[in-house]
Amino acid sequence: MFRIHSKNVCRGAALGCASILLSACGSSDGGNQPSTNLAQNQTMVDAGVLVGNPADASGIISFKGVPYAAAPVGALRWQAPQPVAHWTGNKQATQYGPTCWQGTAFGPVDNSQANEDCLSLNVWTGAKSTTDKRPVMVWLHGGGFQFGTSGDPRWEGGNLAKKGVVVVSVNYRLGVFGFLTRPDLDAESGGKSSGMYGVLDQIAALQWVKSNAAAFGGDPSNITVFGESAGAHAVGILLASPLTTGTFQKAIAESGAFWESPKGVMASHVAASQIGTHLGAALGAKTIADLRAIPAAQLMADPTEAAYSPSVDGYVLPADPYSRFAAGQQQHVPLLEGQNADEGVIFAATAGIPSDSAANFTAAATSAFGTNNINTFLQFYPASTNAQAQQSEVTLAGDLIIASQTWEMANLQRTTGQSPVYSYYFSQTSPYNPLPIHVSEVPYVFQDLVPNGHGAVNASDLAVADAMSSYWTNFAKTGNPNGSGMPNWPAYTGPGGLVMGLATPAQAQPEASTARFQFLNSFRNNGNLGFHF
Repeated sequence: MFRIHSKNVCRGAALGCASILLSACGSSDGGNQPSTNLAQNQTMVDAGVLVGNPADASGIISFKGVPYAAAPVGALRWQAPQPVAHWTGNKQATQYGPTCWQGTAFGPVDNSQANEDCLSLNVWTGAKSTTDKRPVMVWLHGGGFQFGTSGDPRWEGGNLAKKGVVVVSVNYRLGVFGFLTRPDLDAESGGKSSGMYGVLDQIAALQWVKSNAAAFGGDPSNITVFGESAGAHAVGILLASPLTTGTFQKAIAESGAFWESPKGVMASHVAASQIGTHLGAALGAKTIADLRAIPAAQLMADPTEAAYSPSVDGYVLPADPYSRFAAGQQQHVPLLEGQNADEGVIFAATAGIPSDSAANFTAAATSAFGTNNINTFLQFYPASTNAQAQQSEVTLAGDLIIASQTWEMANLQRTTGQSPVYSYYFSQTSPYNPLPIHVSEVPYVFQDLVPNGHGAVNASDLAVADAMSSYWTNFAKTGNPNGSGMPNWPAYTGPGGLVMGLATPAQAQPEASTARFQFLNSFRNNGNLGFHF
């Protein structure tokens, strides 16, 4: 999940130190270097031999906990990811690696399996030869840039791999370890600014995948990056960044875009640096060396309670993503994107939008959008009664934080990005999925309908999961989600065009929210949108 939170200050910047091109990963287990055979769950990556899990009943081999960068500890804490040494012998890759430390800005988390040495990835492949050249799909998990892990069972990659792709899931640094910004880190970076370490991790992982895709039967020239929520916001950043050229050929953004306004204070490196400086003062650390000496667990008890996350830093992001897209400076690759019908359900309580009464909701909206615009606002988000105001609060929260951003990224990718775009609207409901809320589409995409505390999976869930996983893997193969015997998914043609309704049955339908999104984005893009009413 990605949340706009009252404590969330979009954090700063990328450290431009040494190259983040990585040659390989792992540690030595000793022994002689054996020959390798992918069909027997052994393969050679740049730094040595990996031994993964034997093929399952469907013929899928997995390699787990494969480090793609050196441990970012000690002097490497708050540095760009660095290469690791080659190893000799076999590197066992059968278990997920440690989780990255989970931030507490959004509530209690489990850090019992956390470790700063967390930069690992996992691979699922059905290839029997390193010459198979299957499309590769690289997954970036959500979690508000505060929590989450590549080992979550909701995105176990075996079922997608059965459809002819290689699936990779990636850990990246989170919270204070991933996005701390400070003037002394800026100075240390050689003028390229600080922060954005979590995004640099993602770029390093993509570079590692490109370099090593063939080892898993993958095609290094056919890589799709895909993510949900914060992972989708990361996809938006990666599309907007000049550092990612050539690392992927297609992109999928599920519920997110990282769409800060050109004037947005949340994207301000200065504001982010102020929070980072305050952290040092709160912990009695006068220098960055002092902060690096503080144990990770103590840093996670951050007295500032800041939700560290990406910002426009001038290096990874030379400008805000909207401006980069508007100028046609993003990566020009096919894009599949969309939203869920009830995105706002989980965001409404923390979005700062009052809905205790229709009067308070209307007053807050008037303050945020102005008296000249309140009548238009209330056409889209009516508040004639208290109950109506509460529903409008949910809709508005989802639109502000997720849907309107994703929509505008799609429109600019189609025009200035000169690339095909396919848009969806997920609305599947069933006992298993009572509401199509934020993140609820992910188990369908991976065809991993794991127990979720609701009802049992039914035939319609299985059909939607089969369709969505097929659309996603078809897109990774060709840049077009359509396939034989499937309902046709038309390319998106712009505002008001057709989007794919993903439910039972799947069918194309007219886009329904165009005017709402145009209204909101006219404020966001001028830097005049009040996120916190």
